[in-house]
Amino acid sequence: MRRSQIVPLVVATALFMENTDSTVIATALPSIAASLGEDPIALKLALTAYLVSLAIFIPISGWMADRYGARTIFRAALAVFMAGSLACAASSSLMGFVAARFLQGLGGAMMVPVGRLVILRSVPKSELVSALAYLTIPALIGPIMGPPLGGLITTSLDWRWIFFINIPIGIAGIVFSTIYFENLKEESHPPLDVVGFLLSGLGLALLMLGLASNGRHLLPEGVSWGCLGAGIVLLVSYLRHSRRIAHPVIRLDLLRYPTFRASVTGGSLFRIGTGAIPFLLPLLFQVGFGLDALQSGLLTFAAAAGAMLIKLIGPRILRAYGFRRVMLVNALLASAFLAINGLFTASTPHWLIVVILLVGGCVRSLQFTCVNALAYADVETRDMSAATSLASVAQQLSLSLGVSIGALALESAAGWDGRTTIAAADFWPAFVAVALISATSFLVFLRLSPDAGSEVSGQGLASKGV
Repeated sequence: MRRSQIVPLVVATALFMENTDSTVIATALPSIAASLGEDPIALKLALTAYLVSLAIFIPISGWMADRYGARTIFRAALAVFMAGSLACAASSSLMGFVAARFLQGLGGAMMVPVGRLVILRSVPKSELVSALAYLTIPALIGPIMGPPLGGLITTSLDWRWIFFINIPIGIAGIVFSTIYFENLKEESHPPLDVVGFLLSGLGLALLMLGLASNGRHLLPEGVSWGCLGAGIVLLVSYLRHSRRIAHPVIRLDLLRYPTFRASVTGGSLFRIGTGAIPFLLPLLFQVGFGLDALQSGLLTFAAAAGAMLIKLIGPRILRAYGFRRVMLVNALLASAFLAINGLFTASTPHWLIVVILLVGGCVRSLQFTCVNALAYADVETRDMSAATSLASVAQQLSLSLGVSIGALALESAAGWDGRTTIAAADFWPAFVAVALISATSFLVFLRLSPDAGSEVSGQGLASKGV
């Protein structure tokens, strides 16, 4: 095999491990909660801890690779992710599990962005498209394999084994990256914005801890509100700090590009709604309907399968109709399919659930394709790296918010009926609540010009019959 094929496949081990791990854990949440003696909703902290860790450390991943070498950071990131996986498997308390997931997030924040950087810097431009195609394979396969695999392991063995599967994959990644990666560095790089990193990192961590712990779990109500307030103060301080220095760790000035701003703000609203799905669906099927983890995984994988199917025709749809029209229709259509999930009952035929999840996955995947592509339609080349960091931070935070809001809506519905435990009847208000948030992205995309991102979508060429 050529180097342009081997390098992406090595990076793909990290992406496959990360994507599979996330979906496996979502399926196993009720079993993990029972083993730790916690309410299943409390495990929202484990999901948000991982996503917040990604948001905190992704902005400095490029700087770390430039300073210490891409191969060094990639291998270290794999090792940290494996250490976090072993810590998850050894956890005997909620706090220990949350801390282990945060450690995993630190590894994930470094290994995938740095891996992409290795590809961009080591593969000739003439072979870049095919190289990136190799990289997308695990991104699509991981979420499909994850739910059934997690269900099978949880049902047949023990939930702790789902973290052990990362170890051989991670070791393979370290070995092959040692053989095939060059330790690429930049001779000159701007100084790290340490103050900005601390302000933004602590601010994001406290803000999300306050949101995720609100309710009946982990922290007293006063402490949760205190974390929320402190997080807001630190983030406002970062805003002021970022305007005074030349190289802030997160460049908010990039929001001046209309298409990038629409992608970040509208995409975040859309992801807040859809980010709740991996949390709510397994709980609905297992806690609400009494299915086991394997049965649940065999249902929820349909959404990821739908995401893979749309990849084949997504570019044609964009070419024919353009970003604005597709995103406006999809914002409402995807939100409607999200709300429909709340109509599932224990007697709903499984084939119908699979069909609805499959179509919903197709629609959401097309919207994500649009959001991700539109983001860089007008961004200048010199700003691409900073734009990628900002978009990645916004993406992880919105997914984390989706989990927190979905859990809060679920708890509120149970509390409204005077119960302290969740039941199947509590899920429809939660799905409707997150669907409404997702639908508000329509208002953001409505402000786009009709030809927004036409050079990327190819809409102009389509209209000319090219």
